[in-house]
Amino acid sequence: MLRKNRLTMATATAVLAVLSGTAVHAQDKYSLTSPGGIAFSDFRGYEDWAVVSSARTDEVLKVIVANPTMIEAFKAGVPGNDQQFPDGSRIVKLQWKPKKSTETPFVVDVPDVFTQAFVIEKDSRRFPNSGGWGYALFNYEAASGKFTADSSPSDCGHACHVAVKAKDHIFHPYQVR
Repeated sequence: MLRKNRLTMATATAVLAVLSGTAVHAQDKYSLTSPGGIAFSDFRGYEDWAVVSSARTDEVLKVIVANPTMIEAFKAGVPGNDQQFPDGSRIVKLQWKPKKSTETPFVVDVPDVFTQAFVIEKDSRRFPNSGGWGYALFNYEAASGKFTADSSPSDCGHACHVAVKAKDHIFHPYQVR
């Protein structure tokens, strides 16, 4: 009987340890680093950053947020004043699959499943070949509640951002409110 109780306790302890480790791991998105060396922890607090803009494609709804350094630069007229964003500027495109709202009396798409955080940071020394910007994509798996670093290189966004080189490689202007 004592042996059975000890075995039950050992099994329960092992299960709790595994479940606790999984819960902590699932919530520790800030431990991730992209293959290009961009750490998700550099974007800590992005959930509370100011909104720059929003966008919609056929597949995703996006909300674009920026850190205080970048917001201050936007408010000072960057990039329209022929200045560039300072090093330390960071922007995140939060992406959701859309769905039709079932609650509103009119037709409107609202966020459904969160899918990705596309992060961009300005560091002229680290990313000299891409206008000073580093890019990374962190995918979110709703079923597991976990983020993973996408295998895209850190300059994967640069090729498409060349079209807005005159705007210091940033597509979304700070919207009037």
